[in-house]
Amino acid sequence: MPAKPLIGSYVRRFLLEHVVADRNLSVNTQKSYRDAILRLLRFVNERHGIDPSRLAVEQVDAHMVRGFLAHLEEDRHNSAATRNLRLTAIQSLFRFIGREAPEFVTLATQMQEIPARKTPTPLMPYLEKAEMDALLAAPDRQSCQGGRDYALLLFLYNYNTGARATEAASTTVGSLQLADPPSVQLFGKGSKARLCPLWPHTRDTLVALRGPHTSSPTQPLFLNVRGQAITRFGIHTMVERNAAKAAEETPSLRDKRVSPHTIRHTTAVFLLRAGVDINTIRAWLGHVSLQTTNRYAEVDLEMKAKALASCADGTSTAGADTQPSSPAWRMDAELMAFLTSL
Repeated sequence: MPAKPLIGSYVRRFLLEHVVADRNLSVNTQKSYRDAILRLLRFVNERHGIDPSRLAVEQVDAHMVRGFLAHLEEDRHNSAATRNLRLTAIQSLFRFIGREAPEFVTLATQMQEIPARKTPTPLMPYLEKAEMDALLAAPDRQSCQGGRDYALLLFLYNYNTGARATEAASTTVGSLQLADPPSVQLFGKGSKARLCPLWPHTRDTLVALRGPHTSSPTQPLFLNVRGQAITRFGIHTMVERNAAKAAEETPSLRDKRVSPHTIRHTTAVFLLRAGVDINTIRAWLGHVSLQTTNRYAEVDLEMKAKALASCADGTSTAGADTQPSSPAWRMDAELMAFLTSL
């Protein structure tokens, strides 16, 4: 009797060939898929006593996956959004398995039929013009770190880029095009490149930050205090630090969670207010789907509706939720070690 196909070999090929080589998904998405599969295998090991290295594909059926999703919500207290992310990764894995092994097409179809939880549409945080000006004024531009902070904040905010933190962290000196009209090449999700124009003031600020002795086009544009490339986590910390300082002079910032993505949203909202076409905004922000960019148009309509309502009754809304990070957990067995090494 032939041995039953093990899921481990498909997991390896899914993560190394399909996710990375074929689809060229972002590093964050790769990690999200890896973590979802790790948690599923851990659940199977603890709840069903099956060694992940000996787990057959057919043993992971829709009933087991539903039990895993219930475990995420009831035992780990994950949100519906996190539960849906884990489900998406598992469904993607089984679509891959179904294409590679036709005998598992029915199993893959059953996985696709597991519904996602309905989740509320998250608020689109953005800053008003006065709040953005206060944030830009927060760094002490006479110091090296303050000059770097100002240049980085200006780069994130520049009307025509709306750069993500990861994009800013990976920007090199050679990405800048200094001749008129100035521009910068950014690499977004899936390493998709886009060319974004820069304000002349932004260009001059970045040139001053780069300094006269920079010769290597591969040198990172934004450095940390140790002279190394700043990370996206470093950018988040920088934004939060300056937002806290700006809130001392602009109290409305105390009620807002300011992050690099908040600045990105602010850029999009201001572009929309300036009358820029929604398709142009989509291209500049690097959105794959126009549906993502249309959320800014909805925000703009809500702002107008709230402005009209406030004229009548003076009401306003504010607030944002934070989601606790999920706890780390231990991994074992060969397959688990492989996943962790990615």
